Amino acid sequence: MESAASVVERTFREEWGRILAALIAATGDFALAEDALQDAMLAALRQWPAEGVPRNPPAWLTQIARRRAFDRLRRDATLLRKQETLQALTGLERHESAGPHDDAHDDEAAPFPDERLKLIFTCCHPALALEARVALTLRALGGLSSAEVAAAFLVPVATMQQRLVRAQRKIRDAGIPYRVPPAHLLPERLDGVLAVLYLIFNEGYAATVGDALIRQDLCAEAVRLARVLTDLLAGDPELAEEPEALGLLALMLLHQARRHARVDAAGDLVLLEDQDRTLWDRDEIAAGTALLDRALALRRPGPYQVQAAIAALHAEAPRAKETDWQQIALLYGRLASMTPSPVVELNHAAAVAMSGGPECGLALLDQLRLAEALDRYHLYHAARADLLRRAGRPGEAAQSYRRALALCQNRIERRFLRKRLAEVESAAPRLQS
Repeated sequence: MESAASVVERTFREEWGRILAALIAATGDFALAEDALQDAMLAALRQWPAEGVPRNPPAWLTQIARRRAFDRLRRDATLLRKQETLQALTGLERHESAGPHDDAHDDEAAPFPDERLKLIFTCCHPALALEARVALTLRALGGLSSAEVAAAFLVPVATMQQRLVRAQRKIRDAGIPYRVPPAHLLPERLDGVLAVLYLIFNEGYAATVGDALIRQDLCAEAVRLARVLTDLLAGDPELAEEPEALGLLALMLLHQARRHARVDAAGDLVLLEDQDRTLWDRDEIAAGTALLDRALALRRPGPYQVQAAIAALHAEAPRAKETDWQQIALLYGRLASMTPSPVVELNHAAAVAMSGGPECGLALLDQLRLAEALDRYHLYHAARADLLRRAGRPGEAAQSYRRALALCQNRIERRFLRKRLAEVESAAPRLQS
């Protein structure tokens, strides 16, 4: 039977964004809502092991978080002078009579509409810097810790914490409205929204920290919100269908289709070239390919469509050796011209290596500018180690694997890197003898 602590952790991961969005909608205050929800989570950790897990854990947490918010508002005389907060307080008071373990109120969370799309657009307001928009929404919608958000940005945790606090204050002080903006304002918000969904999916698809390679809750949430977004844009008569939103959803589905093949029965990482392609979800591949075709037909190419096209080429290859690496390398080159970044250059170098040989890829990876930019990125050193291994240079490969291990924080990836390190370390003496 699942322990109470495990239920709290799972509920946190699955329901954090939904509950937090409802609290922010009621109070209009990011910090208050987050503090109240944190209090509710702590209460669950204390009470559930002793009193038993409630029948509806999300409803219980929502109820307790409302009460914590109510208490904080009632103690704060300055907030009570604001009409908006008085209205929020009244709304919270209406739920005061229900007990947290009262089964008659197990569906207490039901009256709250799904407010997460509003929360995304609020976090992505153009008054905020783009990095702040993305970071705040990852924290608020995905429930990622400050450390996980920092890892997504490759910045120190302290830097990310400061960025999150500044963003929350900016929303409060500037009176940024909590709403899905009018149709004529949507385009200026879209780039930030798409970046948010992209990074949420990436954190779920390849978790930066923890014991799981894939956080399916985050992947599913990103896909769900991307579907909502594409439907919203397509259904508004004042807006044209947005190809990049379609491209992003296509990209997510094409990657999501491979999830069952990415880890073996022992829980070990399986590289793309070694995956059992019969485990790939062909329905999701078909759906992703159809969305990509719709996007490309609009003739407004963008980086998400290019990445989806790369994923589609992988999906179309019946065997790894039949992958069109030359075309993939060309697409990564196009992507680098659209959105120049060290990570895109890393992927381009890996594709070049697969089409032209490991030494060609190493020549690109060993450029001083790229090596310096990605020195603290474990996947750079892992990719370089793999190319050195393929090139028959096990001693150098071992050095790069050690550097990757020192930087990697995911248990499954670390296990894979240790296995590879042992292989090249055992090969090096044989080659030298």
